[in-house]
Amino acid sequence: MREVSWSCGAASRNNELRTRICQRTHTLNASDRAWPDTSREHATIDATMTAYYRQSLFWGAVALSAGVLLWSLRSVLTPFLLGAMIAYVLQPGVEWLVRRRSPRGLAALVMMSIFVALLALLVLLVFVVVRMEGSELTGQISSLASKLEGAGKPWLASMGIDYWPDWTSLRATLAARLMAGEHDAVLAVWQYLRTGGSAMVDVVGNLVILPLVLFYLLYDRPEALERLESFVPRRWLAQTRDFVAGVDHMMSQYLRGQLAVVAVLAVFYPAALTIAGLRIALPVGLLTALAVVVPYIGFATALASALFAAVLQFGNWYGVGAVALVYGIGQILESVVLTPRLVGERIGLHPLAVIFSLLAFGKVFGFFGVLLALPASAACVSALRELRRHYLTTALYRD
Repeated sequence: MREVSWSCGAASRNNELRTRICQRTHTLNASDRAWPDTSREHATIDATMTAYYRQSLFWGAVALSAGVLLWSLRSVLTPFLLGAMIAYVLQPGVEWLVRRRSPRGLAALVMMSIFVALLALLVLLVFVVVRMEGSELTGQISSLASKLEGAGKPWLASMGIDYWPDWTSLRATLAARLMAGEHDAVLAVWQYLRTGGSAMVDVVGNLVILPLVLFYLLYDRPEALERLESFVPRRWLAQTRDFVAGVDHMMSQYLRGQLAVVAVLAVFYPAALTIAGLRIALPVGLLTALAVVVPYIGFATALASALFAAVLQFGNWYGVGAVALVYGIGQILESVVLTPRLVGERIGLHPLAVIFSLLAFGKVFGFFGVLLALPASAACVSALRELRRHYLTTALYRD
């Protein structure tokens, strides 16, 4: 009887335990249903982010490779880069003619002709200056030689050097060398071709390629922009258009500022050189005003030409000092007042930033770096403004 009672009690306890286990299992299942499974969502997000990072890394590597390739081919890119710069300057004129129902090809040829005419005018100014200075030099070479001997011989004697070249024998030696045989002439030509022939071939090749590059950049600009726009991801298209429009606006402001600087200097230099008494003040002044578009090099060339003309005309320190004073004032006016105010403020650059960009780009990229310094800085400013606008909308800034 006890055994039967114990077995019945054990069975009841087992049934109760089984019931509790079932209830606990039901509760766990209910709690599992209450908390949804997010593993699939996390997996989808991880896959999307991984694909995004892969695309970013891929296109970043492509951009880096393209930059390295362009840097290695920078000597070949000279006519293309110069053509792109000239095309950007001439593009508004082409668009103006196209809006007046002119064929695009004809409009491009008209603007190229105007550019060639202005370039020919600049060359004519240089020719006038050189011709006038050459005639002055021919008439005063004897007096210059005597003045040089009178000033240089005592100076050398004071340093213990009792020597002065015999100009008569020097002229005779040069004439004898010029009258040398054909063999020496052939050797001289061959030596020039060996040392400088390749450079001459490069210059001629660039002069042939440049008009073709310029014409096609002016003629195919809309199609080229559409092709470039087709490569931009659709989600970035609006931002890219806004960025390019901002850069284009700043570049147009830069060009207007440069034209204003040239206009002011085209009035200042001829007037100041005329007051200084220089006979060829007008061509030298206009040449200087046009040359300041090329920083440093243009100004240095114009200054050397003006000083040489002053030495030939005046023959004393007054002429050199007067011309040097005019160019010193002009350089201060252009560097401190005109360029920062008319160019720097238009593209949103501080005057110190203008000076730094000229020095930095010139150091890294050479001559074309100096030309591209302010336009490239304008693009950088536009990019930084876009980054700042995006940063102000992030939680990092707002929180």
